[in-house]
Amino acid sequence: MRLPHPLYRLYEGRLAAGLTPDRLPRHVGVILDGNRRWAKSFGETAATGHRRGADKIAEFLGWAEPLGIEVVTLWMLSTDNLARSAAELGNLLEIIEDAVRELADSGRWRLRVVGRPELLPESLAGALREAAERTEGIDGLQVNVAIGYGGRHEIADAVRSYLREQAGNGATLEELAERIDVQDITDHLYTRGQPDPELVIRTSGEQRIGGFLMWQSAHSELYFCEAYWPDFRRVDFLRALRDFTRRERRLGR
Repeated sequence: MRLPHPLYRLYEGRLAAGLTPDRLPRHVGVILDGNRRWAKSFGETAATGHRRGADKIAEFLGWAEPLGIEVVTLWMLSTDNLARSAAELGNLLEIIEDAVRELADSGRWRLRVVGRPELLPESLAGALREAAERTEGIDGLQVNVAIGYGGRHEIADAVRSYLREQAGNGATLEELAERIDVQDITDHLYTRGQPDPELVIRTSGEQRIGGFLMWQSAHSELYFCEAYWPDFRRVDFLRALRDFTRRERRLGR
């Protein structure tokens, strides 16, 4: 049950004030889950849920930005999602295109598209490229929009990119097998040049990462929230951050 409005604001303010800035994550990954179930609970269509979920994105980024978070990665469409019915997928792709255009139009955030654009309709892939290019010069919060994204695909693409690069430099397969290392793959991921996510949030109560940032999340703290993504509130985000700051992160040491 939600708190009455004045108490809710007071509680939210106390949560925010209690956060230690130097303990907050630099990079937060979010699995935007539960749009369809949210819609079903109201007797609405899946498209309604996806649209409501898309509307939540800018609001969420507005919560993260003033906290000094440097990177946010939003998983908006997985490679598995591409197997959904043609009717639902068509609506979803249109909603995603509109959402990314609106993020770019705001002029507030630098966008990077992560995923396999070749799996998407050319109109959407082109719109994503254009949005990323338009925001290249923006200094501030970096927003990775993971669309047509799968963690296993990303690792395969990183290895492929590394092999092609080295083959172009004249390296043999035997030489590459001998010297390839963890950093070589890291340097060819979609998120290269960015810090790994210290915190990964999944909404809707599901407790799995489903292949999200598989390589990068080796040391991530995971936070599972019961709220469906369209119902995710600032207080839910602040609770996730509070939980993160209270954890002892030994990173295997």
